Amino acid sequence: MMVGDRVDEVHSVIVHRFRMGDVEDPDLYAAQPLWEWQCSEMGKWVMERSVQTPMWHRQINPNQYHVDYAVQAWLRGADYTYWVLKWADSVDKHPTR
Repeated sequence: MMVGDRVDEVHSVIVHRFRMGDVEDPDLYAAQPLWEWQCSEMGKWVMERSVQTPMWHRQINPNQYHVDYAVQAWLRGADYTYWVLKWADSVDKHPTR
């Protein structure tokens, strides 16, 4: 990926995941956990270092009546390594709200 005037290795990574229960407007209810993550130590770090603005994605699971949310960020090599060592294990936990 071109970053400025040079080519850098950039990793696309899911930095945060959570599930939202069966609610009428899941995006409205998802705003709170997204904001809490963004204000957390990891969220602030990712927001500062992501090559592009992090993006959230929503996937509806009709079989289990919930919505999965994920935040995707793009990190350069050294930042990606730091993130993996410090926080990668905490992403696969799926708290349900």
